[in-house]
Amino acid sequence: MPLALFDLDNTLLSGDSDYLWGQYLVERGIVDGAAYEAANARFYADYKAGCLDIDAFLAFALRPLRDNPPDALLTWRAEFMAARIEPLIGRPARELVERHRRAGDTLLVITATNSFVTAPIAERFGIPHLIATEPERDGAGFTGRVAGVPAFREGKVVRLQQWLAAHGGDLAGSQFYSDSNNDLPLLERVDKPVAVDPDPLLAEIAHDRGWPVISLRSHAP
Repeated sequence: MPLALFDLDNTLLSGDSDYLWGQYLVERGIVDGAAYEAANARFYADYKAGCLDIDAFLAFALRPLRDNPPDALLTWRAEFMAARIEPLIGRPARELVERHRRAGDTLLVITATNSFVTAPIAERFGIPHLIATEPERDGAGFTGRVAGVPAFREGKVVRLQQWLAAHGGDLAGSQFYSDSNNDLPLLERVDKPVAVDPDPLLAEIAHDRGWPVISLRSHAP
């Protein structure tokens, strides 16, 4: 069955779950407000500009997982899903996923955002497969480090190749939906790249290469 690959942040979601999780932690007083918010905004700006230092960002982003008990993290994540993520799931995104489901495609979310944040979002879309940056675990808790290759830029290609090897699949007939110039390495590998509400650089590249450009922006229930 052909793969239907979906980036998550600013693609299926009308917002960025990684950035918003950081903002949620600030609002709840879980992290040092002013300093954390400033760093979160700086990293997000670097991401959008295509110059993110992924190692520095992950050292920052995974620290709250390390520093808080698992039960509290799960409670906060459930609150975050209800308050911050649900409003970002629009009808066009749900309908796109359902079209691929009805076509019999294999559905997979592939995202640089860590799996603690993104696993329930993929589940909310009914997408059974998730490739995300994996936080390293120590028993029930987290170490604050990354396990394996972050699913970012070329790392998405590496992680997808590992997934294909484990599942006996290939990229024949594959489609990948993304908004970000950071996903060019994978967009260039699939059979059918699709730019979704693309950033300026990706919009220019999509135009030059004749890639389809679509919009999923809708907050309609």
